Amino acid sequence: MELIDKYFPDLTATQRDQFGQMEELYQFWNARVNVISRQDIDTLYERHVLHSLGIAKVQPFKSGTSVLDVGTGGGFPGIPLAIMFPDAQFHLVDSIGKKIRVVQEIAKALGLDNVRAEQTRAEKLDDSYEFVVSRAVTRMAPFVGWVKKNMNRNSFHDLRNGILYLKGGDLKEELSELKEKARVYELSSFFNEEFFETKKVVYVPL
Repeated sequence: MELIDKYFPDLTATQRDQFGQMEELYQFWNARVNVISRQDIDTLYERHVLHSLGIAKVQPFKSGTSVLDVGTGGGFPGIPLAIMFPDAQFHLVDSIGKKIRVVQEIAKALGLDNVRAEQTRAEKLDDSYEFVVSRAVTRMAPFVGWVKKNMNRNSFHDLRNGILYLKGGDLKEELSELKEKARVYELSSFFNEEFFETKKVVYVPL
């Protein structure tokens, strides 16, 4: 929790309590359904919670924003973002049912009324969203193809509606496959832990 407080000092008491509960909840559910690698459960706040909140540093979500989290796995980046932005709505999807059941239980335990978790594939969704978030599910070009149809045309943020994608490493070749012009934000400019040296948020306006 010290890490979250360090970079987000203005949390409400409710948010601080929700973030504080995450470790115990994930340890409980991860022992039953492996949604986080065993070694990463000990660095939950750095490698999962704070990593997810890198998106919040790039583009805070305004009240009424609708956000889709594709391939949410254990609920990242969707659950930390839902805590951070209680007035935005989050739709978390994954093709693996047991992972979605864990996400549903954790969202319920945290009292996150702004989270809907569903077992489905992005390609099958008809809803529209201001932003789509994800964490290294696949290469960028096919990912854009999955979600382009779901973008709401009404933009009301500093960034135009689009994708905010957590990625790592050298992305030059991968981004060259895109027709759309991507912008890369280095997470090391927001967080000074070594883990974030190669981590990025890729923004693709759609």
